[in-house]
Amino acid sequence: MSELETVNVGIFGHIDHGKTTLLEKLSGKWADTHSEELKRGITIKLGYADAIISKDKDGYNVENKGKKIRHISFIDAPGHEMLMATTLSGAALIDTAILVVAANEGIKPQTREHFMVLQSRGIKNIIVVQNKIDLTDAEHAKKNHSEILKLLGDKYKDSPIIPISAQQGVNINLLLELISEMEIPARDLKSKPLFAIARSFDINRPGLKPKDLHGAVLGGTLKRGTLKAGEEIEIKPGRKMKDGAGIKFVPLKTKILSLFKGSEKVEELTPGGSMSIETELDMAIGKGDALSGNLVSKIGELPESTTIVKLKYNLFPEVFGIGAHAKVENLKKGDVVMLSINTSITGGNITDISKDSLTISLKVPVIVFKEDDAGIAKNFAGHWRLIGAGKVE
Repeated sequence: MSELETVNVGIFGHIDHGKTTLLEKLSGKWADTHSEELKRGITIKLGYADAIISKDKDGYNVENKGKKIRHISFIDAPGHEMLMATTLSGAALIDTAILVVAANEGIKPQTREHFMVLQSRGIKNIIVVQNKIDLTDAEHAKKNHSEILKLLGDKYKDSPIIPISAQQGVNINLLLELISEMEIPARDLKSKPLFAIARSFDINRPGLKPKDLHGAVLGGTLKRGTLKAGEEIEIKPGRKMKDGAGIKFVPLKTKILSLFKGSEKVEELTPGGSMSIETELDMAIGKGDALSGNLVSKIGELPESTTIVKLKYNLFPEVFGIGAHAKVENLKKGDVVMLSINTSITGGNITDISKDSLTISLKVPVIVFKEDDAGIAKNFAGHWRLIGAGKVE
């Protein structure tokens, strides 16, 4: 697997439009493995799965038939409207997106909102899957196809649209072919390493002997550079801690014990794919995604965290997911917004604003680089809704 090119593919779309079923057909893995997700029947956290696309005389497959073509890391983003922050984090990890639209239901609020997420993250490669084609007739499918084209607009007008029945396995081979031929962004191996943490967890099972215990594990993706087993790393902004003055974030230094690309143990990470880093940190430090949103690099390579971020921004014309279409109102000084940069999610107040630039004072510090993409969300009736996008100045 490590010898193959790897592409990160995110799966997005409205709840119950078949994203997780599609992922199972593409990878052979059911990504909703958390007990609460199984109970409620929706994706809550980011789901992950890996697959190798092969090709034989009958076409493309994930059954290891024929020549191995490409390694795919899939990320399944939640479609539920209350989980926008998780979806934004997922979009920060991908090279290519699959936008799922159920042909029998059409474009729904979260379809539009997820499409805006992809635009806010600067994702250029989008494949639209017109799913559940077996549950509708030809006339309705054609109408749905026209609606998809309208949604894509001029910027994404050349994005492929594939009619599929994930449940029946119809046209899965065509989708695999498209994914295998998608252009992979140039990988930067020479810059200082930058690993974005989307998950952190404790992998130890109850009853393990002390000598068999593992350190905290960091899940995410390497955006640039390389990391090797045995290297010393730093995690910033770091661990959230309370002191007499309130809350502070303390950077963490640790050593890489082992590295995984998908499920394969490797000695070195290069950009592309979902990855995990086992560290020397106490397993309790990583529990419950406590370190998600942090960035990792070699010691001394990351800038200081900041609570002041300045963005060049633009607002979307409408906001979706609030029960009705609503025009996005102009932002003003004092407004509370939520920012999503890399995998970090943090809120704050607008302290300065002009026609195309705004400054935000954040409650939780972030590590930012010039030209980082940012999603901007605002609270509507208790839920954060995406209203615009920006780039760090």
